Amino acid sequence: MGDTIFQKIIDKELPADIIYEDDKSLVFKDINPVAPTHLLIIPKKQIEKISDAQKEDQDLLGHLFLVAGEVARQLGIQDAFRLVVNNGAGAQQTVFHLHIHLIAERDFSWPPG
Repeated sequence: MGDTIFQKIIDKELPADIIYEDDKSLVFKDINPVAPTHLLIIPKKQIEKISDAQKEDQDLLGHLFLVAGEVARQLGIQDAFRLVVNNGAGAQQTVFHLHIHLIAERDFSWPPG
């Protein structure tokens, strides 16, 4: 797996509007937002897509969800947000570095599409 745009953001080779960072993850604003709040939560470990995650990634995957909750609380949107993970090109994944979209401050419908 080569360097993706997300790996370049992790390595600080490309700028991003980073709102949270710890030793395992990074959260930054999506450059093509679909809502007033649209963030990307990514692991610093390169995992191409969720179906490529291994048993040893279990704690990291849980960590990403805890980060989502923490960031939502910090932004005051903890009562209404959506998390989305696209897996593969057929599911509209365009950057092949696992990421969770945190989307908030817009009306949601079901099914999500």
